[in-house]
Amino acid sequence: MSLAYAAAGGSMITGSIVALVTPMLADGALDWQALERLVMWHIDKKSDALVSVGTTGESATLDVVEHGKVIRQMVEWAAGRIAIIGGTGANSTQEAIELTQAAHQAGVDACLLVTPYYNKPTQLGMLLHYQKIAANVPVPLILYNVPGRTSVDLSNETALQLAKVDNIVGIKDATGDLARGKSLIEAAPQGFAVYSGDDATAAEFMLMGGHGNISVTANLVPEQMKTLATLAMSKNIEGTRELQKRLMPLHRALFVESNPIPVKWALYKMGLIAEGIRLPLTPLSEKFHAQLEQALQGLEVPQ
Repeated sequence: MSLAYAAAGGSMITGSIVALVTPMLADGALDWQALERLVMWHIDKKSDALVSVGTTGESATLDVVEHGKVIRQMVEWAAGRIAIIGGTGANSTQEAIELTQAAHQAGVDACLLVTPYYNKPTQLGMLLHYQKIAANVPVPLILYNVPGRTSVDLSNETALQLAKVDNIVGIKDATGDLARGKSLIEAAPQGFAVYSGDDATAAEFMLMGGHGNISVTANLVPEQMKTLATLAMSKNIEGTRELQKRLMPLHRALFVESNPIPVKWALYKMGLIAEGIRLPLTPLSEKFHAQLEQALQGLEVPQ
């Protein structure tokens, strides 16, 4: 978050941020009742924020109307009790502007914008992409770098250039590279949030000074992930590492197939959502069921 944004009254979102799934019925239709239940559940469990229609929310297969409606509904249901971050990235700059404008009009607290995927822009292209979005929509923007999914890598240098833009307020670093994360945290300007986007390394990332974790695992165990963020951000090294060790089997199990396949299956087993997921994603392969069930049992999660 830039100093100018802070001076204007903005507040940094920190802590355990849930990359929320988008519940669907067996035929792939959106399950609005289940989505509302999840929002209320995370409010009750004291999660710090929810990401609406990010990667875990299957943004790639929601159409533009659905995308906007999911964000609007979540803002309405949250009613200011939990921060809502709209996932509004796209590989078309104009589309990203339009999605971000819609989310801003819906009343989100911030928007999360993944790097442009597939068309593989240069560092200059990504710099200009984000600068143009920021110039067109006066909402706090969080950069999102996940090269394992997008085939492009936003360098720390480019991210730090973008941190100078008034309404570019943070970055989700999903590289899993702790050395790189440490460099980014140390170089980031005061008030610019640096979040982990990788559950397996998030504890160490926050111990190094990261401002929170945008988490897949928090869909299933929000209380434990909230505690992990609190321990790590207060520099309780022993408590953080002990809890992270207990959570690690679940972190690993949630990526045995492409996210959000495992987490949606686990939520289905917990009775929180139906089994729906949209092609080209498919339900979790049977050969992985036992591993995920065992990870949940280890944390005494109801199934």
